[in-house]
Amino acid sequence: MWAYESVFYQIYPLGFCGAPFENDGVLEHRILKVIDWIPHLEKMGINAIYFSPVFESDTHGYNTRDYKKIDTRLGTNEDFKLVVEKLHAAGIKVVLDGVFNHVGRGFPNFKDVIANREGSQYKDWFNINFGGNSNYNDGLWYEGWEGNYDLVKINLWNEQVVNHILDAVSYWIDYFDIDGLRLDVAYCLDKNFIRRLRQFTDSKKADFVLIGELLHGDYNQFVGEGMLHSCTNYECYKGLYSSFNAMNMFEIIHSLIRQFGPEGWTLYKGKHLLAFVDNHDVTRVASVLSNEKHLPLIYGMLFGMPGIPCVYYGSEWGEKAEKSQGDPALRPCFEAPKWNELTDFINKLADIKKTEKALNYGDFKSVVLTNKQCVFERNYEGDKILIAVNADDNDFYAGFNVGGDNATDLITNEQVNIGGGVNIPAYSVMILKVA
Repeated sequence: MWAYESVFYQIYPLGFCGAPFENDGVLEHRILKVIDWIPHLEKMGINAIYFSPVFESDTHGYNTRDYKKIDTRLGTNEDFKLVVEKLHAAGIKVVLDGVFNHVGRGFPNFKDVIANREGSQYKDWFNINFGGNSNYNDGLWYEGWEGNYDLVKINLWNEQVVNHILDAVSYWIDYFDIDGLRLDVAYCLDKNFIRRLRQFTDSKKADFVLIGELLHGDYNQFVGEGMLHSCTNYECYKGLYSSFNAMNMFEIIHSLIRQFGPEGWTLYKGKHLLAFVDNHDVTRVASVLSNEKHLPLIYGMLFGMPGIPCVYYGSEWGEKAEKSQGDPALRPCFEAPKWNELTDFINKLADIKKTEKALNYGDFKSVVLTNKQCVFERNYEGDKILIAVNADDNDFYAGFNVGGDNATDLITNEQVNIGGGVNIPAYSVMILKVA
């Protein structure tokens, strides 16, 4: 599966392109801006892109009006087809947001129910109580997603609804030639629907990837044979930044052992979860970390741990924004990409990640662990790589014996003697390939 050897980049298109929050119905070809960023993505070493919603919606993209029409604020279907063609020509796969749990109040079939009530042919597409009322005083009650009534829950037990979605996905594959889907709030989706979707996409396109948005609980309930290929690793998202801010590496390493370690009870060994330090829903990592010198280190951990790393647009140069400022602050429009030392470092990590089998498929083993330092091992068919992190402002000597005396630091390309251990400079990451 190509996704397991990829470095993802997430773009929230409506924000990235500077579209107005409310759908004003004015056609603007803003999505073509992505083409201007392709050289930046290539330079970074990105080979897969995940677009947050691109289809016609009421406001923020997750309240869909039309599953087959690119949002007017972004451009036309032909525009987006061109974007995908250009990305593919640059060796970059394309994954779209599949928002299949709910639609917007502007969804035509829901508007038909509001207008025709019991007489609507679409009344069973939603969870409706004609004896109640809604927050919008519709004269009927309907289920909204987690109490958000601009997000109208759709009935995935209804065959017409499922066929409507599968027809749209078929169009996305046939016309846009997309390579996968990220399923919004996958934890809310009916598992039978997920199985049906997987069977359908497998039949449409080989190596089509399905990645689910999962928060807590057992990811095995959704990820596996006949289900999702991958999901968001929110457990380690929290563990990553918290370990640096609390100077307690035990937290993230405990999570990684729990998920991928050598013990028999390990939860997700052999699975490839989507790993990230921030995204369109959370405070940017540069605003989360209390010590800015930890910023490259957390990316070193991200790219070194098991999983598929995903970088959120703008965070590669350390952009800041807090969730408390509202979602628009997290989803800004940048005139052009920037490049600095952090971007350069992430580029090095991306190149290493894509070419080293041990980082893509290797197991996980903790070698050295203190509050401020950690060394862990990734091993795949005899290829052995050590990731060494020192979050302290002093050098640290990590003592260990991993069955080899010589290694290459893949970040600096320097030869390192690791007989008995290694000296890790202050505020640094080493990715050591054992000879």
